[in-house]
Amino acid sequence: MLFRVDPASSVPLGDQIAGCVRGALADGSAVPGERLPAARELADSLGVNVHTVLRGYQRLREEGLIELRRGRGAVIVPGAAAPGRAQLVDGLRELVAEARRLGVTDAEFLDLARTSLD
Repeated sequence: MLFRVDPASSVPLGDQIAGCVRGALADGSAVPGERLPAARELADSLGVNVHTVLRGYQRLREEGLIELRRGRGAVIVPGAAAPGRAQLVDGLRELVAEARRLGVTDAEFLDLARTSLD
C-alpha cells in the first residue's frame, strides 16, 4: 500500500493518511486482514509526527475499517470494509471540506443533507 501526504494541502495530514487506506480499500490494493505499517515506521517514511499517523489510524478505527491492538498493530477488519463504503466515506470527507471552504457551517451542511434525502 502506498502512502502519500501533501503538507501544503488544507486537509489535515492524519486525514490524508486515513484517505490513503480508504483509497487502497476502494481500489482493492488493500484487503481485509492486511496489517498496516507500524505508526512509527510510517511516520518516519512520511516525515511526519507519529501522533499524526495515530490520529489517522484512530479515524479509521472509528469508521470501523481497522482494529488497533497492542503488540499487533493496525489490521484491516475482515469483512467489515466494503470498497463502496470506503469510497463513500472518502467522498463525504471531500464534500465536507468543500462546504467548509465555501463557508457552510456544519449545521447548515447537515440541514442540506437532510433536505436532499426527501
